[in-house]
Amino acid sequence: MLLYITILSVVVALLMAASGVAAITRGWVLPVNRRPVHRVRLYGWGQLVAAFSLCWQVVFWVVISDIGTRQWGTLTGSGLLLAGLIAMMVSHRPGGNRQGSGTP
Repeated sequence: MLLYITILSVVVALLMAASGVAAITRGWVLPVNRRPVHRVRLYGWGQLVAAFSLCWQVVFWVVISDIGTRQWGTLTGSGLLLAGLIAMMVSHRPGGNRQGSGTP
């Protein structure tokens, strides 16, 4: 079961990294996120940081056997994941994804 979770995590991280590289280099964002994303490069960097943190957590969860090192590595990966998610959140347009004028 550990092998399946590891493979799934690495595949998700690679897809996020590919999307982040496309956002940074070409300004391309997935069609679902095109409208709410305002700063494409920041969004791409956030995706790269999140992808790196997923790989970081997998390495410290699967490869490292020392419990103290494993805990600090996983905590560091969680902090990096939070930083990537905050960067992606900051890159969105202010006011959300509203439709219409907003008056009832």
